[in-house]
Order: sequence, then structure tokens, then C-alpha cells
Amino acid sequence: MDTGVKRPAVFLDRDGVLTEENSYITSLEQMKIFPYAEESIRKIRQKGYYTIVITNQSGVARGLFTEETLQEMNDYLMKQTNVDAIFYCPHHPDGKVEKYSKACKCRKPGTGMFEAACREYAIDMQKSYMVGDRAGDIIAGQSAGVRTILLESGYGTNRLEKEVTPDEIIQDLHDVAEYLPDVSGDYKLRK
Repeated sequence: MDTGVKRPAVFLDRDGVLTEENSYITSLEQMKIFPYAEESIRKIRQKGYYTIVITNQSGVARGLFTEETLQEMNDYLMKQTNVDAIFYCPHHPDGKVEKYSKACKCRKPGTGMFEAACREYAIDMQKSYMVGDRAGDIIAGQSAGVRTILLESGYGTNRLEKEVTPDEIIQDLHDVAEYLPDVSGDYKLRK
């Protein structure tokens, strides 16, 4: 996957960004992808960015769904939106499933998923963005050293868990695709 040429990424939370926010989505049938998600991802990729989902999925640790069910949802999301990759954290310190019940550095606001993505892709972090709808997304992006965009399409500013200062506040992913600068001339794009 790594072409050797670094290019920026748009890191995306899943729920509230690509899919409707609905507390815990425990099955593929409950996953509702925003109608503009596929077009937005296409535009972001055309502008020269990797599109990489990084998502906390503590429902696995809580025993609400299995990692296999999560993988089924991830496969479907990738097929429907054409994102480059999905990284997820199935852990939670208070989980009921022993295998996943732990504190970890991959769970946002930790930066472990960013680090995993950088091991797999040649990412220019200085020109990358984190797009999310919660405070943890913004804090994680800031800790990873990327610009941050808070979306109103999920939890947004009205339901933030703590006060954060993102670089931008934008309505939804469609608007993000319009907002991002075009860097495609600076990077060799892979098909």
C-alpha cells in the first residue's frame, strides 16, 4: 500500500461522519451511511488525500457485538464509500469481554490508530486532518499533530463531552470535501 511518496490523509471518525450517529451500531442492518459519503470520499481522494477511518468500537469489549460482526460492517463501509482503510479499537477498560477489556493507546483520544496508519501508509502528517464529531476525535487529532475539523452531522458542538478548540467547525463531510485544499498536484496518486 505504501508507495514511498508521502501524502496527507484525512482521518475520519465513523459514526456521525460517514454514518448516522446511533449510539451503538451493533449490526450491519443498523448501519446507515450518509447519502453524500461516497461522493465526499471520492472528492477528498481526488484532491490528493488518503481517506482513513479511525474509530473506537468499544461495543466489542462491552459484548454488544463481535469483532467478526464489526469486520462485516467495516467491509461493507469500505465497499460503499471506497475509503482507503479502516482502523478500529475494540477495547475498553470497563469491557465485559476479557480479551478486549483493557486500557490501550489505540483508543481515541490516544494516537495508536494514527501510528498504525502511518506504519502502513506513507502519510504526510503535517498536511493531514482529523474529521470527527466528538471531543475525543479533536483531542486525538491534536495529539497526533494534524489539523482538526469538528462536524455538526453527529454529536457536534451541542453535545461535546468536554470543551475543545478544533481548527474548523463544519456541517458535514460533504462540506469538508469542498473545504480541503487540493494537493493532488503535489503527490503521485495511486489508483
